[in-house]
Amino acid sequence: MDDRKVLLQSAVLIGASAVSCLLLALVFAFGWGGDNTIRILDGVAFAAFGAYAAVCSVIAARAAHGRNRTAWTTMAVALSAWTVGELTRAFLTLVMERSLFPSPADFLYLIFVVLAPVAFLQFPAEPTQGSRSRMLFDALIVATSLFLVLWVVVLGNVYRATGVDSVMQGRALLYPLFILLVYVGAMVYVVRAGASNSVVMWLFMGGVTLMAFSGITFAFLQGSNSYHPGHVTSIGWALGMSCFGAAALLSRRPRPPVPPTPAPRSSIALWLPYVPLLIAGTIAPAIVMTGLLRILVPILMTLICVRQVVSGWENRRLLTAAADQALRDPLTGLANRTLFQDRLAHAMALRGRDNRSVAVLSLDLDDFKLINDSMGHPAADSLLIHVGERIAGCVRAGDTVARLGGDEFALLLEGDVDEAHLVCERVIAAFDTPFLIDGHEVLIRPSAGMAATSLADNDMTAEELVKRADTAMYFAKRSRSSTVHTFSPDMMLLDPDVAELARDGEARSAETGAEQVRLLGELRRTIDRGGLEMVYQPKLDLTTGRIAGVEALLRWPHPRLKMLRPGAFMPLILRHGLMRPVTDLVFRKVLDDCARWDAMGLKVPVAVNLFAPLLRDAQLPDTVRRVLQERNLAPGLLTIEITEDLVLDEVGRVTGVLQQLRDDGVRIAIDDFGSGYSALSYLRDLPIDEVKFDRHFIASVATDARAAAVISPVIEMTHNLGITVVAEGVEDAETADWLREHGCDIGQGYYFSMPVAADEISALVAAEARH
Repeated sequence: MDDRKVLLQSAVLIGASAVSCLLLALVFAFGWGGDNTIRILDGVAFAAFGAYAAVCSVIAARAAHGRNRTAWTTMAVALSAWTVGELTRAFLTLVMERSLFPSPADFLYLIFVVLAPVAFLQFPAEPTQGSRSRMLFDALIVATSLFLVLWVVVLGNVYRATGVDSVMQGRALLYPLFILLVYVGAMVYVVRAGASNSVVMWLFMGGVTLMAFSGITFAFLQGSNSYHPGHVTSIGWALGMSCFGAAALLSRRPRPPVPPTPAPRSSIALWLPYVPLLIAGTIAPAIVMTGLLRILVPILMTLICVRQVVSGWENRRLLTAAADQALRDPLTGLANRTLFQDRLAHAMALRGRDNRSVAVLSLDLDDFKLINDSMGHPAADSLLIHVGERIAGCVRAGDTVARLGGDEFALLLEGDVDEAHLVCERVIAAFDTPFLIDGHEVLIRPSAGMAATSLADNDMTAEELVKRADTAMYFAKRSRSSTVHTFSPDMMLLDPDVAELARDGEARSAETGAEQVRLLGELRRTIDRGGLEMVYQPKLDLTTGRIAGVEALLRWPHPRLKMLRPGAFMPLILRHGLMRPVTDLVFRKVLDDCARWDAMGLKVPVAVNLFAPLLRDAQLPDTVRRVLQERNLAPGLLTIEITEDLVLDEVGRVTGVLQQLRDDGVRIAIDDFGSGYSALSYLRDLPIDEVKFDRHFIASVATDARAAAVISPVIEMTHNLGITVVAEGVEDAETADWLREHGCDIGQGYYFSMPVAADEISALVAAEARH
């Protein structure tokens, strides 16, 4: 049965019950139908309302699960006992015309009194860190305070009354005490219930309060010999049963999951236990005391209650503040990973009910490691704070911005997918303005990937949604794109490295896990043993078709994970200070291979990628010069490739180092040209010999006139500067032909050759030499 039908049926039954209570109240108030009719209604009407509440509880029990089902079953039994007790009372008064005390009806009422609080306690409490002992004392305070008020106002007078027979006196004393016990159980339930259960909670509380009103007025009227069947005040019993029935029917409404909270969600738990105490401490002394005590004792009790409530409020405020700090990133003040995952789980649960979309945007700052190394940790922290502020300024109310750790940020966007895309575009556009850090303008960009749920993804989990967003983000990082990439299943097919990057991203999220520690240890041992391997991808002269050189590429032959590309382990190298030993290992292996080729009479120029932070090392030219001399290699056989996305501040620091290398005869190349944002200034400022067009920069030149219109003049301009142009990532003949026709010097990519081992390179070059 769908939710709307359940709510409609519940509304009809609740409305019918309310109308019935109104009609019964009018009959009692105006005496419609005469004394005999009222006497019969007084005997059977309350049983009918009790039966209604019991049936509703059975319906609620059938729809519930776990402890809720147990609680509603217990409540159904309690209400059934009360109903049978009312029928027994009707039989005794209407048929037998006898009034007994104690009677079988009183024992049935007692069953209700015992089972109703048990049912209240069976309802599962929303998770809090409240003390069970405190809850017990609160219940005892309420019970004692209410009993004191009842005794002073009603029960004491009934007990001392001489004109009331023992049967009526016993009932007058017993019924209010019965309801008092139920009231205490309901109070404990209210304290343990949360905001998501508020309607059922207040219906229960209202029902018990109405029954308590009728029980107390019954005792008071009995004490004064003024009670008669069908008295209008007894309508509280019927209204109370109607509230129980309504609570049972409305409990079937689907409710969103409520996350654990360290403090009560409302202030009810603070002041509710002290209300009966305040009443007992003010009304009772005013009635039974004399003189100055009638004034001072109520004032003292009021001050004590107010002080306790204020103290409780302050404690809760401190707990709330501590809980908020535990769920916030201490540096940026944004949500942390725990809060983000909790809100995402909540949003996914609501999505199943409301059919609304949930989107996750994964952000990772490009080259943040360079800023951390070059400008220091305080500057990097300042940058993260500014980034968090700028992102938070782009989102809507209700969106969640989180820093997951390091330079990783995530956004949770609920609602329309198109609106989520607009938010993502605003976030990316916010990075167009440089950040002012320690007096320097720093332009940094994020790689961004978004994943959103759709109507077809009914079984998608929160973990899968985050994984998709991370995959899209790694695709953006791999493609050096400045736009938001939305997840699609073909991403990993278009770029095989994305799968490895995504797997590494999962490892990064478990940095402290045993598997990550194990992987790092294995990497360190592999580096120490020289176990990393080199493969080489040929670079072909597009005019002659002959091999013009090779690019050295790093591989890790892992015993468990097979052959890993750099994307799978490079973050470990960058984060754990392994750049220097890996660079030394790469230079040693590459130049050893180059020396073997040279000994075979094969002059094969080789290009090596260098970590950007190492370019600040003033001793780097001496080191390179020494390793070349040790192998008797000409400097012109070595090309050092640097990435084009250096931070602006880095350019001035590395220019001197690059110039020394170039003066020694080593060639300098800019790798991934066209993937960053300062390419033209690098052509002007850096001493370079060649540029390598990024594969995504040239991928569509043969099919997209706009791309061709951009790249063609760049090739011409680069030639005018005396710089060689290399295009990497050439995948098809059409792209190769276009590059050749437009003057590109060298091509590299799978169309020409896959990366191969050193021995295959010597065989290829030797075969070319023979022709």
